[in-house]
Amino acid sequence: LALGRRLWEELEASTEPSSGAPAVQEKVRQGLDALQRAAAMVAQLELFSENEELEEIASADLKFMLLPALLGALTLKQVDLSRRREHLESAREHFLRFLKLCRNYGLGSFQLSPRASSEEGAGSPSGPQDPTQPNLVAMAMSRTAKIERYKQKKELENKLASMSSSVESGTADEDQIREFYILQIQKWIGTSLEEIESIEQELVILRSRDAARQAPGGSRGPSRPARAPVKPFILTRDAAQARVFGAGYPGLPTMTVDDWYEQRRRQGVVSQQGFGEPGSPPCPSTPAGASDEELQKQQQETEEAEDDEEALQKARDWDDWKDTHPRGYGNRHNMG
Repeated sequence: LALGRRLWEELEASTEPSSGAPAVQEKVRQGLDALQRAAAMVAQLELFSENEELEEIASADLKFMLLPALLGALTLKQVDLSRRREHLESAREHFLRFLKLCRNYGLGSFQLSPRASSEEGAGSPSGPQDPTQPNLVAMAMSRTAKIERYKQKKELENKLASMSSSVESGTADEDQIREFYILQIQKWIGTSLEEIESIEQELVILRSRDAARQAPGGSRGPSRPARAPVKPFILTRDAAQARVFGAGYPGLPTMTVDDWYEQRRRQGVVSQQGFGEPGSPPCPSTPAGASDEELQKQQQETEEAEDDEEALQKARDWDDWKDTHPRGYGNRHNMG
């Protein structure tokens, strides 16, 4: 018991950055082994019985009542994720065994949660509980109990701190030693209640995760119905505005490129040959049936227009003038 408790205290005061460090887990393993050997010897000696009173227990034997609580605390410090649910259930059993032992001897007044009470008495919940419908009265009682336990925990810690030096040095008498161990048991009662509540919440999450993994892919939920395609629409104040201003952006196409080309071909605007086929006209806007002389004449006129230096210089001067004279320059009409 002394070795297991010392290892637990070292783990509580440890500054290791991770609880999964090899040194930390080695201490957890050693502490569990020591406490399990002590628990086996206590069970063999039958130190505690349901038919005796607290006054019948020797003061030196009271500290062995903490064995189940220490076992539960060290079990929670194991970090094997593949066995997390197993560790949680084992730790809860240790804490419940400790609380049942304390209740048999009249140590402390506490009330277990409905789930923990049913599992302690019958081994299974008394009935299905809907987590989506919380009991407000139970939540209020649980909050009040938490506040009360926190106050009691602080008072017990102060008393234990003032008595620990005399007990550890061996100067305390039997009454002081007995009171010291009873205070420790009462402190662990509050810790056990908090740990059981935390364990139950984590178990609910783990059960939901396991159920989601085992559920087939088709039963995860109803599939959404396919939505019909939504036609684009335009928001306007009234129909007149829609007719005048239109959409405000280029209209939606009413025909494909192939349909447009086929329509132009029937009108005789383009030839029957494709744009990229050999022998097709150099430009789709060239009238069908145009002779080579007309094409050459059109090309010559284009080149003459490009070679007209006077027209080109005039266009450049006009561009330069627009760069230095913004639109509306010199128009002072009706301006003060």
